[in-house]
Amino acid sequence: MRQPKLIDYILLTLLALIWASAFFNIKIATYSFGPVTIAFLRVLFGAIPILLLCYFKNIKIEAFSKDWHWFAMIGFINLVLPFFLIAYGVKSVQSNLAAILMATTPLSATVLSHFYTKNEKFNLIKTFGVLIGFFGVIFLFSDNLLINKSNFVSALLILLGSTCYVIGGLLTLKISKKKNENVTGSILIWATLILIPLVSFTEQPWQVIPRTDSLISVIYLGVVPTGLAWLLRFRILKNNGLIFQAQVAYLIPIFGVILGYIFLKELITIKVLISLIAVSVGIYFVGKADSKKLTNF
Repeated sequence: MRQPKLIDYILLTLLALIWASAFFNIKIATYSFGPVTIAFLRVLFGAIPILLLCYFKNIKIEAFSKDWHWFAMIGFINLVLPFFLIAYGVKSVQSNLAAILMATTPLSATVLSHFYTKNEKFNLIKTFGVLIGFFGVIFLFSDNLLINKSNFVSALLILLGSTCYVIGGLLTLKISKKKNENVTGSILIWATLILIPLVSFTEQPWQVIPRTDSLISVIYLGVVPTGLAWLLRFRILKNNGLIFQAQVAYLIPIFGVILGYIFLKELITIKVLISLIAVSVGIYFVGKADSKKLTNF
């Protein structure tokens, strides 16, 4: 892994922008589809451009090679589970609360990476950056930070979904030497295969006549935040490590506010600006931490 460069920060920002657009599209998709169907269509539409890319670039797909169990496990933990859990939770949890819950990803990433990786141990700068970024997100949404009896289970499911992303990221490191497109395509294939029987027995989407906006949203969710974003995520993970990549969770709610202003004319307050600064500082310190030789604790 290398010290983050300007291009790495740009790619991290782009990934955050793409994923920030997923929340309202998931909400629109739930108007016509159930959570299992949304998860299935996401991986299905996400797999198509990736597999076409592999075909034209003559990249071998190893979904059914000797490493098939890694692809299947990552597909289940990093795609099937979180896609279902988040889609189910967003039905009854406000998007700002969902964004805060997803922003806990770097915290669990820091803890798990400390115990399960050799190169990403705790140090003072890394911990400082993670905490600053997390509190920046809390500060932004502090007026609406509310989990009650009516949405407690949904909030818990979203939180569990964010943890799945971290575990999936750790597992992805096991096959990080393989080509990006091969890993992405193989994982999406296995996620699709896992979801086919689940969606067939639980929701039977072929009986649904979807709204046009729901259909557009679920196709977008597959092609962009799933297919293209996964390629981008894998590149960042491979070059810069799990904790740096996990900082994308801090930017997602920030971009959610910006997109709300652009498309819904929502007000950007001083709280938004302060939070944006805090998030940026947090990402900077986490990115710099790996280049410092500090005492572990």
